[in-house]
Order: sequence, then C-alpha cells, then structure tokens
Amino acid sequence: MGGADTIQQRSTRTSPRLFTAAGRASLLATLASLTVACGGPETLDGASSTDLAQPELVAQDQALSDNASLKGGNSASAPVGLALEVDNGEGVPLKVKAGQSFFVNQIDLRASIFATKDEGVDGLRQNSDFLAIGWGGVRLADQEFVGLSNPDGTFTRRRFYRDAAWMKATSLFTVEPVDAHGRLTGAPVLLNIGSDDTRRTERDDFFIRRMRAIQWTRDCRSLTDCSGAQAYEEEALVELRNAYDHAKKQTLTFTSRTVGLRLRWSLRPFAPYYIPVTQVSKPEYAYGFGIDIKPLTAPRKDGTYAPGSDVTFQMTLKDGKGKRLHPAGSLPTYNEVAPPGAPGNPAGIQYYQAFFNPTTTYYRRKHQERMMMTQLIGPAQDIQPIRSIVDLEAFLDDSQDVQTIATPERDGVYAQFMTFPPSNKLFGGAFFPNEGRWDAPVSDTWTYRLPANAKPGTYLVTAKARRVYLGEDRPASRTIEIQVGTQTHTEAVLTTGPCNTCHSKGGELSEVLHANDNRAACASCHAPLGFELEGPIFVRTHFIHSRSNRFDAPLEKCSSCHLKQETTQRTSKAACLSCHKSYPESHVAKFGPVESMYVGGGRESFQQCTGSCHKTHPGAGF
Repeated sequence: MGGADTIQQRSTRTSPRLFTAAGRASLLATLASLTVACGGPETLDGASSTDLAQPELVAQDQALSDNASLKGGNSASAPVGLALEVDNGEGVPLKVKAGQSFFVNQIDLRASIFATKDEGVDGLRQNSDFLAIGWGGVRLADQEFVGLSNPDGTFTRRRFYRDAAWMKATSLFTVEPVDAHGRLTGAPVLLNIGSDDTRRTERDDFFIRRMRAIQWTRDCRSLTDCSGAQAYEEEALVELRNAYDHAKKQTLTFTSRTVGLRLRWSLRPFAPYYIPVTQVSKPEYAYGFGIDIKPLTAPRKDGTYAPGSDVTFQMTLKDGKGKRLHPAGSLPTYNEVAPPGAPGNPAGIQYYQAFFNPTTTYYRRKHQERMMMTQLIGPAQDIQPIRSIVDLEAFLDDSQDVQTIATPERDGVYAQFMTFPPSNKLFGGAFFPNEGRWDAPVSDTWTYRLPANAKPGTYLVTAKARRVYLGEDRPASRTIEIQVGTQTHTEAVLTTGPCNTCHSKGGELSEVLHANDNRAACASCHAPLGFELEGPIFVRTHFIHSRSNRFDAPLEKCSSCHLKQETTQRTSKAACLSCHKSYPESHVAKFGPVESMYVGGGRESFQQCTGSCHKTHPGAGF
C-alpha cells in the first residue's frame, strides 16, 4: 500500500488543476513503473514483464498498425459511454462494437463473502477481494429491514457501513486496453474518483460516486428481531457513474488486437482486474436509446379527451438511429430478458432486476434495478407528491394491469401507472413461480382511464426504460402531453429548484437516474408502496442529499432547494425523518421511535403531524 500512498501524495502537489494533461501523463508513468515493479502478476497469456517496460511506445506502435487495419470503420463515431463491472475479482465480459471509441461512464466493483455469525463487515477485511485496502474506521451508518418477507417467512435486514479508510482515501482508476499478451493496444485513461467524504470538485471525473459496505441478514425472525440468525452476507461496493464532460474527452478506441481491459485501482495497484472484451464487427443495432409514445385513441374534434374516456397508448423503443428494438405490438417476455440464465434480449431491452440483484435507494445499485414502466398524472397545475400507499395486493390483482395511484378527492391529483410486464405478471411471477406468469406475452400498448370527474388541463404521460447493449448501459424517458376537457395548456408549479446548480456538466437530470429532466413527471411512479414506503420523490431526494457528501449546501438550509417557506411546512414523519436521523424524546413519546431510516415509521409516516408546529426550520434561509 506504500505505492498507493505515494501516488496520492504526488497528486496533491500538482498545480491547481490536478488532472492536466501533464499531470495525467505523470501519474500514468508512475502506474506503469509500478506495473514493471510488480512483474509477473501484470502479464497475461505468458507475456513477460519486459513486454510492458515501455507501454507508451508499444501502444503507439500497435495503434498505428491496428488503425491501418480498421480504415473505413466507425472510428469517427461519437464516443459511447462504457459500463464496466467486476464481481469478486472477476471482470464481467464485455461485447462491444469493433472500432468504436468509448469513454468510461460507469464502474461497478463488488466483493462479497458469506458468514454464519454476526461480525458486521469484519469478514471483508479478512477474506475478500477487498481485504487489503484499509478497513480502519468503518462504522454502521444506517439500517433498514426489507418490507416483504422471504419465501420461508423470515425477513431480511440490511446494515450500511461507511467511513472505512479505503472509502475516505482519494483514489484513481486506470483503464488500459490490452492484447492477448497483456500489452497495451492504445493509450490508457486515468480517472479520478476522489473519496466518499469529499464535496464535488473540478477534479472529479464522475457525478455519482459511492463507496460503502453492507451486511445482509437474511433469516431474521421478524421485522425487529434477528436473534439466532445464521445467514449473513457481507459485501463492499464501489459505484461510479455519469462521467463529467471533461472525463468524456478521455477516450478508448478498441483496435483489432484489443481483447481485454485492465482495470487498475490505486488502492491495490499490484492486483489489477481483467475484463475480457469481444468485438462485434457488424452489430444489428446502433448505440443509443430512445422512446416514442403515441396515443392510439383519437381525441375529439377539438383535440381533447373527455373525462371518463379510456385512452390507449403505444410505446416504441428505438436505438440511436431510430431503429425499433422490438416488433410492433409486442415486447419480449420476462423470462427472455431478466432471470439468471435467461438468453437476454439481443437488442438490449431490460426489465426489473431486483428479484435477483437487490437494490436500495442511495446505498445499493438503483441504476441496475432497470424497471420499465409508464405513468399518467394530471392536471399539470395540480401535480404534487402522492402520499396514498399502494399495497402489494394491487400489484397482484389479475383483473387490472394498471394501478390507480392517486385520485382527485383523496390526493388532489389523478395518477395511474403500469409496469412492463404488468405487475400482476412481474411480481406475480416471483410469488407464484409455477404459474408461468414470466412467460406471458407482453404488449407495447396499455390503456389509461380518465376519471369521470377529471379536472380540465394538461395531463402528462411518461415512459421510462433502460437499455444495456454492447457495453453501453443507458436510461431513457419520454413524456408527452394530452389535453383533457380543455384546449388550454396548463403547467405544473414546481416548488423546488434549481437542480442544475449541482446537476450540470454531465450530471444533468437528462443524464442521471431515468434521464428525465421533466420533474413534473416523477410523482406518479414515485408513490409510497406498501412494501417500499420510501418511494415518494421527496423522501428519496431528502434521503440521498442528506447522506451524500456530494451535496454542497448546508443540510439545514431548506432554501437551497425549496423555493418558498410554506413548502417546508407540511410536517410528517416521512418529510422530516427522511433527512433527520432522530427527533426529541418528547416526539418519541408522542409519535413512537424512529423505526425506518427512510420515513421514520410505518404507514402512518405520511400523515400530517400537525398544522401548528414546525412553521420554521433553524437555518432554513428564508
């Protein structure tokens, strides 16, 4: 680890812009010297350490010969964001388009072990791929139970750990394209990931940077009792995604000799990861991802839909050149796409993965959840957070594919959503695996029913999905508007913003999360679910920004995001305890202890506490 410390010390002594071209070259040279010093472990397929003694010269020579063989290829195409993943030391193989240039847009590293006793995450420092990177200072930061029980009636508890030395150390990644002998086939790229406890800076290369450890206890007796448990898993995670604009300029080109990527982490410089690469010369589809939505039900002559109408819509998923990714009228079945061992969709269409790859807001891989769904919400002028809870029974109801999430009488706005496949097939297939629900046909059309008392105005229809294709992991969303009961266009009144103060230079809302920069089109999908109460967007926004050291503003300064003081005055457990981790003993006596790291308690957490308290917030800035 002495070598890694040397790298970090040198990096802090460079000129004000840490990663200038000269600075990157110097660090690359340092890493190359470490490669030579390490010798054998760096080489592949019998290559000797002398093969790597002058990597830049080797790369230049190979790049010249390879570029000649690729003349007339796709080298002029815009660089594509590349997603890299390593699981327990093994690189997940990549297929990419031959001759394409890339920038690194996503890196996921994971190390895990199983245990039969409660040791926190100590097993990871003793026997895992992350054992020697520094675990001093690690602490328990949050914990939460999974709302749904396991098939055997037990429950799962998740404990989230932070502040280990490796999480707080500034670290770097290099990504090196290599041939079958481990020799460079092009110039590496150097990426600065900073550390988990630092604010955003111009030195960062990724908008999202998360490092943590998790303990899973999978045989708890109840949602409060894990005594006697023996089924533990400990895992450590590094999640990097959404490259900043300056990092996108660092490109990799896969030449004809490139068969792998060597991924080197400065915290373990002598033990790089290897990711196999297969190049496809003439892929069927292009990179990129887009969604079209069109109403199949015609409006009235004046261009509006009547309250009480059924309106059918159709979604089309397309690649970056506009080629459809599925036949008109249908989408692949769930079993063709998602479960382990499934063939996977050749066009890269994705469905909900959390049955097999659990996700957790902020703490674990929400970008890999990959839910495809659509929503309707309106009228726009009344859009607001939805606090009514949608129970699992609605998801399993075979009589309806669409869930009604909010009604004007109850919630002040109307909203419906539908998942793909419909939730009675998607979740029903998990609960009733022998009924063939995951083999059921999936349509690309659906029908929303406008309420008979629909308030006139503009209604928003949104679809979101994710595509993983030839190394690119990309979200997309699309929102269209329909007029209900009036030709007059109405607008949503947003009570927070401006998000682009932080979400910029590659971290725009049009790039991160669901690639949706229309915040009015969030509330319907983000309703509280009986088995996932943290669904509302205000809960997730509070939780993420209060836990993330990337957020620049003081947490108590509500005016950083809230535009008016009155928007901070609807008090509930969910509103307050999605940010605060505790409240006074008087509140514990009156409202109960803090039980959920997301919403404070249970279903009561969305009820208004009182209209007479909490009219101000210390340091709010209003």
